[in-house]
Amino acid sequence: MFMSISTTGSAEAPATDLGFLLHKHPGKVQRFTTSHGEAHVFYPEAGDELCTAALLLDIDPIALVRKGRGDGRGRGGSPDFALSQYVNDRPYAASSLLAVALRTVFRSAMKGACPARPELPGRVRPLRIELPAVPANGAGEGGGPALVARLFEPLGWRVEATAIALDESFPEWGESRHVRIALSSDTVRLADALQQLYVLLPVLDGAKHYWVAPDEVDKLLAAGQGWLAAHPERALITRRYLARRWSLTRAAMERLELARLAEADDREVEEIDNAVDDRPEDEAREQPEPRQPSLAEQRRAAILTALRETGAARVADLGCGQGELIGELLKDARFTGILGVDVSTRALRVASRKLGLERLSERQAARVSLVQGALTYTDARLKGFDAAVLCEVIEHLDLPRLPALEYAVFGAARPRTVVVTTPNAEYNVRWDSLPAGAVRHADHRFEWSRDEFRAWTGKVAAAYGYTVELRPVGPQDEEVGAPTQLALFTMPTMPTTSTPTTAPTPATAPTTPTPTTTPEGGEPR
Repeated sequence: MFMSISTTGSAEAPATDLGFLLHKHPGKVQRFTTSHGEAHVFYPEAGDELCTAALLLDIDPIALVRKGRGDGRGRGGSPDFALSQYVNDRPYAASSLLAVALRTVFRSAMKGACPARPELPGRVRPLRIELPAVPANGAGEGGGPALVARLFEPLGWRVEATAIALDESFPEWGESRHVRIALSSDTVRLADALQQLYVLLPVLDGAKHYWVAPDEVDKLLAAGQGWLAAHPERALITRRYLARRWSLTRAAMERLELARLAEADDREVEEIDNAVDDRPEDEAREQPEPRQPSLAEQRRAAILTALRETGAARVADLGCGQGELIGELLKDARFTGILGVDVSTRALRVASRKLGLERLSERQAARVSLVQGALTYTDARLKGFDAAVLCEVIEHLDLPRLPALEYAVFGAARPRTVVVTTPNAEYNVRWDSLPAGAVRHADHRFEWSRDEFRAWTGKVAAAYGYTVELRPVGPQDEEVGAPTQLALFTMPTMPTTSTPTTAPTPATAPTTPTPTTTPEGGEPR
């Protein structure tokens, strides 16, 4: 099993800098012990203009059989034929065995660490990686050179992949499942290249020589950081890397989707996966003094009243959090279809557990579904609902992102009714435990006064052809109003304003009023 990595250079930037990056001296032959044989690293050529490092993995077939994964197909059970335990392609074809050797031999290089020359890992240099024999199995998903191109070209590689004949002396036998691969790039860093090979070699093979445990999800996400979430074949890569174990694949895809959404919004994953309050329930602040019903209960009651008034049957709870409103909707048979959407997979798991979806009858379970999604992007799944609810959601968005949500909900999804609730910033002075000028929750980007909310709802209604009615929620105060403000948007039978056909740009989007409080915080729904 063989692989080579080559780079070019000059007298000023010699190609032998590859030795610093790989932490392997070009003048030495080094040997490393792996769980299935010995790995050798040597340099067939080492000069200022061209340097090539080679990794030769000498597999012990007997040791492979003793570890129970030597049938040549990575299935792990008893082989179909006893001979296949000893006669297979594992000692020769680059697969998950070579991926493990990469991690063993080039661990520091994969991390991008180079204490001796710390400036080198961040530089991009010409790379050429050659693999003489790689299994590229299809298993109904396409294989051969086409699969190699699908996996590597989106990452910036120029791919040369040639199918290897079963026997060159008998061309009528056709091609084998193996390909000869050469990858070239002037834009991929060496550390990224090694991480990509670590993931994609087992994916090409479609099998692993060892048991795939839950920690493989963490390994995949760590090696795929920065490139896997945006890869057009991430579903195929995840499925094949995790040996088609459905539960692990689902967990990995959820985390990759979070990473993709966070990158699209230029935010950290923790910032958008925060719908679950990590504090104990008795520490979560709902009101300055305990009272019945709580403000959250009053808020849900007000939303349900508005939905019943409009006759809505199919309702989408956008930013559903832990599913409190969905639980109330399920109690009322008039709501025949309920969709819960949240960007946080943690929140959706908590919602599913709290709602007991797995214990519902088939008829009840057919009424509700929970999906992951970002509300600042148009989503075909949101179309066709009678009503949409944004309960304590808008204040969690940065103000520049708000027009995108407006278009996704009011312009693209266009339910007949939209219910929006948000804190009334004026009421904050009535919270004894809330410092002056602060917002109610650490993730709130803003909180609006009644005039600011009225201005925003009026502009959205005018832009998208809705009428709007504002309602207070919670105890009324003569000076500062109610703690929560609710807007009920309804679409007239004959809209008085034409509907925008494209998403608004910052220049044409309705102007969003400037909040009067510091945009740093929210309140439990």
